Amino acid sequence: MYFERLERALPQVRERIQRACERAGRSDADAVTLVAVTKGHPLEALQAARQVGLQVIGESRVQEARAKWEASGDLSLEWHLVGHLQRNKVRQALRMFTLIQSVDSLRLAREIDKEAAKTGRPAEVLLQLNASGEDSKHGFSPEDGLEAVRVTTELEHVRVIGLMTMAPFTDDEAVLRGTFRHTGALFERCRDSVEKFEGRHLSMGMTNDYEIAIEEGSTMVRLGTVLFGERPQ
Repeated sequence: MYFERLERALPQVRERIQRACERAGRSDADAVTLVAVTKGHPLEALQAARQVGLQVIGESRVQEARAKWEASGDLSLEWHLVGHLQRNKVRQALRMFTLIQSVDSLRLAREIDKEAAKTGRPAEVLLQLNASGEDSKHGFSPEDGLEAVRVTTELEHVRVIGLMTMAPFTDDEAVLRGTFRHTGALFERCRDSVEKFEGRHLSMGMTNDYEIAIEEGSTMVRLGTVLFGERPQ
């Protein structure tokens, strides 16, 4: 089921990414990383993603990801944590995830630093910005984001390679663009004024808004439903 769906959906998604890049005057659609979010789907979805050549897997929960990670046995896959991370799950997360996209507090950043020191390998992270100001979303406010980046980049065992945001679930294009532009503006400020900020990735865009996100500068989109369908109940 998943393989057949991906064979139909993936070419369409790639074409939409290409067109969004063209509209924004961006010449290289390959510079947009597609994170295939398998959250809520069974191992079969992960296996199908691998069959069609998707190499970056997104998961939201450490426990669910661990079962798939252990079952897959594929060391070539790159795993990203895209959901909220509890501090007591940091040690497990660092075993599996190449990138933690959802660092939403300084307490979490310091816990990641502490656990990464034990591994002898710095942890790569994105700081999550709550650019929409919604109470239901995690992340730093736009006002606090620059200082949060400064503080986190001073941690010895954490590398801040970019920012992540989630836009409101809405069809209002102005609201979506505003959210992405706030995040992009902070991203550029961090690049200009925080020496240790690596600024390689701006993770913005999900199934309902990824084309707009790309037009506003996203380098990484997190796609689940458009690839895999609705999650099984």
